[in-house]
This record gives sequence, structure tokens and C-alpha cells, in this order.
Amino acid sequence: MTEIRYLGHAAFALSDGDTTVLIDPFLTGNPKAAIAAEDVDATAILITHGHGDHLGDTVAIAKRTGAAVVAIVEIADELGEDGVEATGINMGGTVRFDWGWAKMVPAWHTSTTPKGNASIPAGYLINFKDTIVYHAGDTALFSDMALIGKRHPIDYAILPVGGWYTMDPVDGVDAAELIGARHVIPCHYNTFPPIEIDVAQFKSDVESATTSHVVVLEPGQTHTV
Repeated sequence: MTEIRYLGHAAFALSDGDTTVLIDPFLTGNPKAAIAAEDVDATAILITHGHGDHLGDTVAIAKRTGAAVVAIVEIADELGEDGVEATGINMGGTVRFDWGWAKMVPAWHTSTTPKGNASIPAGYLINFKDTIVYHAGDTALFSDMALIGKRHPIDYAILPVGGWYTMDPVDGVDAAELIGARHVIPCHYNTFPPIEIDVAQFKSDVESATTSHVVVLEPGQTHTV
């Protein structure tokens, strides 16, 4: 049984009870964090980009758990300097694990780590125990989203919809239509005042305009696949 747990902001955990894949574990300093960084478990950690609200607690969690870390090459190199062995890949690259695989796909955003190192932002197409999850990272709307699920139809698309730093709910509806996922999970909203939205309206708009079902999770809530 696979579970998708929303940890707050853009942080998620995919788990089957034995394996846990964390995505963008920003917990310390996150007003919506559902769990403390020292209490989270991880088999693997996927990083979409270098901003502090996504890179988050990666170093501390990886050192404590021994989790395999995947990031774009430049961020992987920085993590190595911090004592974390990370696998660096680039756009289109795929890393395979016992639980499945993670493929790095484009995102339209910026990416600079708290140390000032710049790189290219990304999203991930993830096969976790045969469930296909697309975490879009921080991104604006772009038409090539239609290609991401072409080979592997997407079960769950995790989309940032808070606006200001990412696409807003209106663009999120268009993104959902392009992607064509069975389910959409919104994220990156209501953490801070600039990204406050009416998520119930977003759910209604997506389900009126597309065939996708929207799963709204409060921080800490879990959805069972």
C-alpha cells in the first residue's frame, strides 16, 4: 500500500511502510511543517531546486538516515562539500532504485542555494512502487508539460498553485489539462501571505475543466493510493 503524505509547502513523502522517498524536505522554519526534521525518516531524498524552502533540511536528514540524495549536478556537488554523498543528474536523466525510479524533467523557475550557487530548477517524474507521481517543483505554466506524461501516464500530479513565485490557480487548471493526470494534488500555497489562495475553488475549477480529480491535503494528511 502506497501513501502520499503532505508535509507542508512543497514537501511530500511517498511511503509503503518500508521505503520512504522525501521530496523537497523544507521543515525547519516552515510554518506549515507537519513534522520536525529530526523525526522524519527517509530512504531517498529528491531535490527539485536550490531555494531554501525546497533544499530545506536535506543535509541533516541525509546525514542522520543515510538516505540516497538526488539533485541536479551543481546542487549535488554542493551537498558533497557539506558531507552528503548525492547523485547528480541533469534534465532527462533517470536514477533507478529498488523501489522504482526518478526522472528529472524541466521546470520554469530560478534556483540559487542559500550559499549562492546557481543551477537549473527541475521537477521529477517518479515511479514509486508502480505509482507514477509527477512533482512539478516550483514552476510557471509551460506547454511541454503535455510531454511529461506521454510515455508514462501520470497517476498523481503535484502542482504548485500559490502564484507569486509559481503558477497561480488559473494557470494550474491549464497545467492539469496539459498533464492529464488521474489526480492532482496542489501545493506551494497558503504557507505565507503572498501565496494564499482559495484551494476549494481551485479544486472545483480543475474538476470542471478536466478529467482529473483533485486531492486537497492539509499538512500532515495522508492519501492512500
